[in-house]
Amino acid sequence: MVAAGEVVSGAGRAGHEADVVPAPAEQPAQVGQVGPQGANLDSPASRAREVKFDVRHLSISYGEKLVLRDVSLEVYENEIFGVIGPANSGKTSFLKALNRMDELTPGMRVAGEILLSGSEIHTWRNVFALRRRIGVVFPLPVGLPLSVYDNVALAPRLSGIRKRSDLDVIVERCLRRAALWDEVKDRLDALGSLLSGGQQQRLTIARALSQNPEVLLLDEFSIAVDPVTTMRIEDVLRDLRSEMTIVLVTNLVQQARRLADRTAFFLSGECVEIAPTEELFSGSHRDPRTEDYVEGRFG
Repeated sequence: MVAAGEVVSGAGRAGHEADVVPAPAEQPAQVGQVGPQGANLDSPASRAREVKFDVRHLSISYGEKLVLRDVSLEVYENEIFGVIGPANSGKTSFLKALNRMDELTPGMRVAGEILLSGSEIHTWRNVFALRRRIGVVFPLPVGLPLSVYDNVALAPRLSGIRKRSDLDVIVERCLRRAALWDEVKDRLDALGSLLSGGQQQRLTIARALSQNPEVLLLDEFSIAVDPVTTMRIEDVLRDLRSEMTIVLVTNLVQQARRLADRTAFFLSGECVEIAPTEELFSGSHRDPRTEDYVEGRFG
């Protein structure tokens, strides 16, 4: 099961001690300092928020093809961080790198640093411990061929929780957080794969939440669900923001505008611009390519 996170990368990264090697403390940004890709590190939001992900000079390639080059950015605690851009701009590859899924992707190579709460994720020997902290929701809803109950209880059982009463609490809590409990509470023994597409996507979210992750990564979560279900899931994400950090990759520009606190625009493997979402969509662009994209002139 891949519900609570995935894997990492490149040669020479195995053999570290379990858990993490603390990263050196960053120097605080100076007044007026401009960060990676033109982000203003002196904004009130930047000064007030703790950094959850610190991505430094990230490049990703598949064989000889470079799909993401020299991306540096920060994702803050308890924010929804949107990533927009046309197809083949590097968005999904970026998301995979955050969760070390490159180890599961033949030919994918990652260079650069990714710090989670100050610790480099590639120093984790126990990748499953990392995955418990970083949940993932993929584009297509995947109801495992198990009951609704067992879909959510699987990861807790694998982590050693066996007592039925404890599992009952976890299953109900996760289904409620995914706004699915009222629809399935009387059929928890039914196959999860027989739920509707929208219900399966919310079941996927419940499964990702079953290990209380600190971060939730979503890749085009609404691509296979109807607009009404999409809005329900968006409401769920707004509620979850108070409990965790969310990184949202989406091709739907207006979805990013509705949900994200800050948004990064990716184009042809480059992070063109990062800004508070309303600024990005209201004309305060540093790069004309951003304006062309959000105004629908291409993509």
